[in-house]
Amino acid sequence: MLIDVVTIFPKFFNQVFDFGIIRQAHKKGILQTRIVDLRKFSKDKRGTIDDRPYGGGDGMVLKPEPVFKAVENCCSSSKSSAHVVLLSPQGCQFDQSKAKELSLKSHLVLICGRYEGIDQRVADNLVDEEISIGDFVLSGGEFAALVIVDSVSRLIPGAVSQGGSVLEESFMEGLLDYPHYTRPEDFQGWKVPSVLLSGDHQKIQQWRHQEAIRKTRKRRPDLLKKDAVDESSDSV
Repeated sequence: MLIDVVTIFPKFFNQVFDFGIIRQAHKKGILQTRIVDLRKFSKDKRGTIDDRPYGGGDGMVLKPEPVFKAVENCCSSSKSSAHVVLLSPQGCQFDQSKAKELSLKSHLVLICGRYEGIDQRVADNLVDEEISIGDFVLSGGEFAALVIVDSVSRLIPGAVSQGGSVLEESFMEGLLDYPHYTRPEDFQGWKVPSVLLSGDHQKIQQWRHQEAIRKTRKRRPDLLKKDAVDESSDSV
């Protein structure tokens, strides 16, 4: 998988992709990331990539020309077709389902917005979709790009050595993750649930599923689907 990140702050990403699962995926050759400096596609020597908005108003807006050129350059240097994403507060909200969808793409291009926004003609005529990582405002799309690259890369087959652990994480089945315990068995009087010490794998799986439902109902009831959760599973 190839992921291009188009940004006006390429140094922001220095070393950040050289840790954890992203680093493992790089070493295994199943992931390649390229940081694309938007200023290199400017028309002038100063690297101007923004201008005042038509109609007035505060702030500056990213110009369309350098963004189009940068994305076209990304696409021309790749053998596979690119899925172009604009990181924007106006986009659809990113979640695990979207991460799984993006992980199936062979080439992603992430455009990091900045300032007051980006020329609307980019959103209308260049990108395949707009994505937001939440209903809050960030300084720029670089932070969102980090979240998406990390979330997507761990779903690439082979990126995580123990593939089963990825499938059991929060949100993979529409539920939060079940509680985890390790040694010691008794810590300051707080004991590990006895079912986890039983060796009965069927009972352990049932307990984990029940606990995932309980945690989701308590913390994120919006995630629960009435037709997907059996209320009777609350009883052990």
